[in-house]
Amino acid sequence: MTIRVLLADDQALLRGTFRLLIDAQPDMDVVAEASNGREAAQLARSERADVVVMDIRMPEVDGIEATRLMAQDEDLAGVKILVLTTFEEDGLVIEALRAGASGFLGKGIEPAQFLEAVRLVAAGEALLSPAATKNLISRVLAQPSPGDLVDPHRLATLTPREREVLALVGTGLANDEIAERLFVTPVTVKTHANRAMAKLGARDRAQLVVIAYETGLVRTGERQG
Repeated sequence: MTIRVLLADDQALLRGTFRLLIDAQPDMDVVAEASNGREAAQLARSERADVVVMDIRMPEVDGIEATRLMAQDEDLAGVKILVLTTFEEDGLVIEALRAGASGFLGKGIEPAQFLEAVRLVAAGEALLSPAATKNLISRVLAQPSPGDLVDPHRLATLTPREREVLALVGTGLANDEIAERLFVTPVTVKTHANRAMAKLGARDRAQLVVIAYETGLVRTGERQG
């Protein structure tokens, strides 16, 4: 199955570079390009994109608002949004994740890593970030403003095992890593994560990470042993 990619960035040169990379792959194809968030939201629907590579800073409608609009649109429920950013935009990264982004990458990412990120986001597997940005998520998400905390009682619908998996997902671990720690199979981990997503109304694993921090299940610097 070919992954249909929409490129949303106000820099034509950058869009062109990404197009060359993507169109050279046998399993993905660029179906459209947008220069602002409004166009991105419209084209995602008309072109039936699977993944939107979304820049944060764009004119008219920025990437965060575009992500929020797409996440709230039931017709775009299956669309995954991969945000491009820089380490200097910590707060914007978190806003994008809370708005519904499936993951994010720094613009200095290597071509091979970028392509793998698109594939993983399309598969709905995990929050995407190099090791350094996992720490960034930890630091910023664990310091929300007073009004941003989610009621921890929201987790009451989860089984003990689902809570355990959620906590490990929140630290940035992949299914294989979680399976090794819990002495279960990766398929079992994925099943628990999917059930947690359904119960908590999360779009994907990126949203599970947000919930894990906002409910206080995982805190700054915490790593599961």
